[in-house]
Amino acid sequence: MFKEINIQIKKLNSENDKFLIEAELDVLAGVKDVRLNLQTGECRVEFDNSKTEEQKLFRVVKELGYEAVKSKTTESSLPQKHVYFVNGMHCASCELTTEKALLQKKEIQAVDASVGKGQVEIRYTGEYPRVDELNELFKKDGYVFSNKPMKKQKSQALMTTNDRGEMVINKKKLHDFLVIFGVSLVLMIGFIILNKSGLSALISVNSTSALPMFLIFGLLAGLSSCAALVGGIILSMSKQWLSIYSKNASNTQKLQPHILFQLGRLISYGLLGALLGTIGGALQLSLTFSAILIFAVSIMMLFLALQMLGVKYFQGFQIAAPKFLTRYSSNEKNFSGRYMPFTMGALTFFLPCGFTITAQGLALASGNPIQGGLIMLFFALGTLPILLAIGFSSVKFSRNPHLANRFLRTAGVLVLFFALFNINAQLNVLGWTSLNDVNVKTNGVVQADDSDLPPIVNGKQILKMDASSNSYTPNKLKVRAGIPVRWEITDKGTSGCTNAVISKGLFEGQIALTPGTTSVKEFTPEKPGTYKFSCWMGMVSGVLEVVDDKGNVPAAAATEVIPSGASGCGCGGGSGSCGG
Repeated sequence: MFKEINIQIKKLNSENDKFLIEAELDVLAGVKDVRLNLQTGECRVEFDNSKTEEQKLFRVVKELGYEAVKSKTTESSLPQKHVYFVNGMHCASCELTTEKALLQKKEIQAVDASVGKGQVEIRYTGEYPRVDELNELFKKDGYVFSNKPMKKQKSQALMTTNDRGEMVINKKKLHDFLVIFGVSLVLMIGFIILNKSGLSALISVNSTSALPMFLIFGLLAGLSSCAALVGGIILSMSKQWLSIYSKNASNTQKLQPHILFQLGRLISYGLLGALLGTIGGALQLSLTFSAILIFAVSIMMLFLALQMLGVKYFQGFQIAAPKFLTRYSSNEKNFSGRYMPFTMGALTFFLPCGFTITAQGLALASGNPIQGGLIMLFFALGTLPILLAIGFSSVKFSRNPHLANRFLRTAGVLVLFFALFNINAQLNVLGWTSLNDVNVKTNGVVQADDSDLPPIVNGKQILKMDASSNSYTPNKLKVRAGIPVRWEITDKGTSGCTNAVISKGLFEGQIALTPGTTSVKEFTPEKPGTYKFSCWMGMVSGVLEVVDDKGNVPAAAATEVIPSGASGCGCGGGSGSCGG
């Protein structure tokens, strides 16, 4: 059963004391909400007394070095609770934005916004704010408040039928659709062209992607609604930062807090990314586990994309740090000193953003502190131009709802495309059915003639293949079972993520490739079948068919493709760095 008590705490000196006490109480089992008023020393705790005893709350505070007694506040003077029903919130950033705005009102003591429930719960004294007042306050954000449950807002359809049965096209919707579709199509075609041109290492978003890709990914995050929270913090801090300096201070001096804020972001993202990479390496991720981890991150990207595209089922989807941490990180009152913008920027690592969490997951999957640190650093660098523009010009992208909505949808299409691209690659890695297998699987018996089989020299079958950053030539080979194979692979210009060939069904280890040279691998295929080989990323692949002495591949073996065992050169091996 939930219970609410007020604890009077003494020896409070700063916001750090407030944060420490709230954090330590918030993590206790059964504690739902903690709010400490630094001026009065009164701490309100709502908790489940079946999971945590009241005395434990006092004990925790006292162990931190503070005096704690039960508050003498009468029940009648305690803050009252009211719940608003809200349409328009769609992510964790919306929750924090709403909470921050409402806490500016004197009568409101505490706020708890929930996208999943579509509700905002407040604790207030006196009278709670009127609905029309809140709707005016959040008009630019697109949030609609009500004291009663509301039906979900329905977006206007592209095509409707009038009373005469005639089809009517919404010109505004059509224009938006054409702009979004056109821009997305151009960018996706550019993606495919770059992929085919041998620059695939710059495109795919996974733990082994070349670092420039994370600049692009960060740029998307910097322009998206998820980054509106950080931009909003910068805007709200601008006035406070300017107040530190005199009117006669130079522009260079006035820009120092913005520079410190961004410097804090870059350093923390790099260091904490390295920590994530170290943790991933300590876990000694197996080939299969690392591929599954990247697959899971790609699924999260898919959910994020569908949320950005306005799919209702995914509007409540969010992954975020604990609320007590995100609330502290987003509260500019905790960062009022001249050098505190650096700390504030550093703590944005913990703010809820699907893009950031995706990059964090890939840094973990890299299993390498250097690669993990560089992934997060380049991601932060990608967000830098937009955030600097917001800070320096005090112009927030989301101030123009129409343009913001167009970009959000376009970004959603691109993220969806990248997610599906990565999922297909990991299906290829795991040996599950993927688009790469369309031309690989065959039906029935595969018959090979002498022209398909390699020549035998000194008792060894001689296979020759060229490898580049985006393809193998040829990518479909045949050999005889039971006869040694000498596989000669000439590197015609592989990238850091394609400079090794693996095929766990045929041989152990890898065939390391060096540009301009020919690498050799000797092995003996014992069992007829269809074997996939690929780079460590699983992006570039081919198939090798092993036939019996009659030149046949049995039907069962022909339709079952044995996976290559790829996982990404950052996890479990690989002969080169994915960063260059």
